[in-house]
Amino acid sequence: MVLLFIVVLHFVTCSCKSDAKILLKLKESIRDSGALSSWKDSKPPCNGDIENWVGILCANGTVCGVKLENMGLGGVIDVDVLKELTNLRTLSLMNNKFDGSLPNITQLFALKSIYFSGNQFSGVIPIYIFDGMLSLKKIHLARNKFSGEIPQSLITLPRLSELMLQDNEFDGEIPQFQNGMLKLFNVSENEMTGEIPRSLGHMNVSSFSGNKDLCGAPLESCAPAKLSIGTIIIVVILVALAVAALIAVVIILSRRKQMPEQERATVSPPGRRKAFSTDLDKMEQGTASTEKSQNGKKGVNNIKLTFLQDGREKFNMGDLLKASAQILGSGIFGSTYKAALNAGQAMVVKRFRHMNNVENEEFYEHMRRLGRVNHQNVLPIVAFYYRKEEKLLVYDFMENISLAVHLHGNTTRGRPCPDWPTRLNIIKGVSKGLSYLYNELPSLMAPHGHLKSSNILLDRSYNPMLADYGLIPVVNQDRAQEHMIAYKSPEYKNNGRITKKTDVWSLGMLILETMTGRFPSSFFQQGSKGNETDLVSWVEFMVKEGNADVDQVFDKNMGRKDKSKGEMTKLLQIGLNCCEEEVDKRWDLKEAVERIEQVKEKDNDQEYNSRGLSK
Repeated sequence: MVLLFIVVLHFVTCSCKSDAKILLKLKESIRDSGALSSWKDSKPPCNGDIENWVGILCANGTVCGVKLENMGLGGVIDVDVLKELTNLRTLSLMNNKFDGSLPNITQLFALKSIYFSGNQFSGVIPIYIFDGMLSLKKIHLARNKFSGEIPQSLITLPRLSELMLQDNEFDGEIPQFQNGMLKLFNVSENEMTGEIPRSLGHMNVSSFSGNKDLCGAPLESCAPAKLSIGTIIIVVILVALAVAALIAVVIILSRRKQMPEQERATVSPPGRRKAFSTDLDKMEQGTASTEKSQNGKKGVNNIKLTFLQDGREKFNMGDLLKASAQILGSGIFGSTYKAALNAGQAMVVKRFRHMNNVENEEFYEHMRRLGRVNHQNVLPIVAFYYRKEEKLLVYDFMENISLAVHLHGNTTRGRPCPDWPTRLNIIKGVSKGLSYLYNELPSLMAPHGHLKSSNILLDRSYNPMLADYGLIPVVNQDRAQEHMIAYKSPEYKNNGRITKKTDVWSLGMLILETMTGRFPSSFFQQGSKGNETDLVSWVEFMVKEGNADVDQVFDKNMGRKDKSKGEMTKLLQIGLNCCEEEVDKRWDLKEAVERIEQVKEKDNDQEYNSRGLSK
């Protein structure tokens, strides 16, 4: 018993010392004017449930809250330090002098209460800032200088009961909170507009006062909108233009019916071919002018693509220019088009603008190397075109576009969201394709280098095909380092290098994105250290024993949780092990692929229990 007491005492003491170091580190970034003079490492911040340091809330000898109110404090709130307080549940900095934008509290997943009222915080609050903070119950941001719209991520917090936003500069409409969600709510003295959501109609009038353009219960009913004379004139003009456009379309279609069949085949739908042909025309101005046909005319139709796949029906630049085309997207590296050739083939043409540091011979050699790739889960490059300033890569069109579209764009595009068996099949296919690339392209440090959901294309049967692989050697390094996924890995952020395990990190992020339906925020970071582990930290916290039901982690559109929860959780764990920040601790690709292959669609009841995950 004595020995047990000594062990427990030692554990508590070590925990307190750890909390002390964390808080002292926090103190370094705060201007306190002596208000935090009791924060010294000569004694721990907590003694059981009693605090030894001012402004600290304690429970069982550990810090559960930081309550620094009315102290005249300023400076910076170091969230990276605060997140090390694993038992932190309350953070209150009310009535101080903190300014600037709202700290990135997204990292403090376990917080239940936030009190930042009465400071000088300002600016627009990012829409995603509260995303994933499912334990939050109370948010007090009153009497600051926040502007912009109220973040929509607030409506995703299931336990939110208090939201105090009065005396700021918020504008726009009030989010549609669910009925009974909020017990205490105040947006008075802002610049809110529109109708108050019915779910908030029972609140006191004072909760909405000082917003002159706000209406609806409990305020006065919203009056029917009245159009000014100027607005009426604009509407009339727009209607007239629409009618004129409709007449023009009718004329074009009627003329098209009168065309000979051969001539009609080369005409694309109005408004769709123009962007594609114009882009390619501009791209070819320099080259085509020097390539003359025998009759002295420009030889655009004679400009040949270099085909990498044997047995493919050949076509040239002229065929692409004549194709019925639509733009699929425009990104950092260039534009992507779908081109429907006269023969019925549907091709994807990707135009790259940032490969101009590679010489002709080097580019051709690398493309031929990629052209030898042959795997059921790797999208082959059909053909390419080289010009010093710009390049074209041509692929087969995949009917179901990309995994990103189905995870994040299904609600707007009307496509079904993939269920659990489909997602598992996709991840298994991706891991097989990635393993193949590692064997086929062993000299590349990151054989894929740009692995993300938008580069996982899906065929008619939802089988995954890896795209945009092996491009690091030919993309301009400044662009690659700023935008390619490999350069957003922890090892590049910390040490300025990528490793053989960098694609494994990308695979882990892809697994977590696929299972949660959440887009990794790190993919938006450009050039500076970001929160590349946000999604990882959130998943780790949510599945930690005693913190939350793992069901809350899974994308609600995935289905089949009852009979597959254990296997789904197993895949989550694989994703976390692939996302280990320390490269030495991260799984290598071979182990990741083997573990993924072992995941089944349904649980084996003898194998699964609900004890939580361990890394």
